Amino acid sequence: MSDVEPPRDEAELMARARALAGRSLAAVAADHSVAVPPDLRRAKGWVGQLIERALGATASSRAAPDFESLGIELKTLPVDARGKPVESTFVCTIPLSEMPDTEWTDSRVRSKLDHVLWVVVDGRRSVPVGERRIGAPLLWRPTPEEDAALRFDFEELAGLVARGRMDDITGKLGRCLQIRPKGRNAAHRRGMVDEDGERSRTLPRGFYLRATFTAGILQRSFRLPSAEGGEPR
Repeated sequence: MSDVEPPRDEAELMARARALAGRSLAAVAADHSVAVPPDLRRAKGWVGQLIERALGATASSRAAPDFESLGIELKTLPVDARGKPVESTFVCTIPLSEMPDTEWTDSRVRSKLDHVLWVVVDGRRSVPVGERRIGAPLLWRPTPEEDAALRFDFEELAGLVARGRMDDITGKLGRCLQIRPKGRNAAHRRGMVDEDGERSRTLPRGFYLRATFTAGILQRSFRLPSAEGGEPR
């Protein structure tokens, strides 16, 4: 639960986000009496949770947008020294039982990505967690072209999930969106119906935005130079 009142409107949210720009994670954590982990290998969601707390997010782990009254989702985006995202961005878990009846316009993915506040954060592993600094915020809505590209990937991937063809889904599918396992081990497996109509168990999975997609958002919005090279996982 955040110790900051929720922002009253979009302008207040952006003012708070801009006030964080340039500050270290340790300084923001100290403001809210939060301990800084020595590394993020066992605290993958820590940065996002800290920013949520500092900005007054209300949704916590629920399926609603982080700023419910504003309909805005918060996503932190770790980047390297060139401003290039260093990893894919988690969007939401996949409700396996709902996929056969879910259209793009009604999907959790579409809802999460309808209006996003991106907060850039130094993601260099060579820099201690507390010394990493927060960058400029960006309020984003998908362009018609981006929405169409996301929809194409969603429909292809959701179709495989709906038909129980989970084994056919790899991280190579999807230009903008990809599906990746979310659980850590067999204990996290969930029930599903496979393509033969038989019940089986599989690791929970989530939708992720590819780093190349978020790099394009930053490049166009902040007019960064394009960076060639392979995509981090």
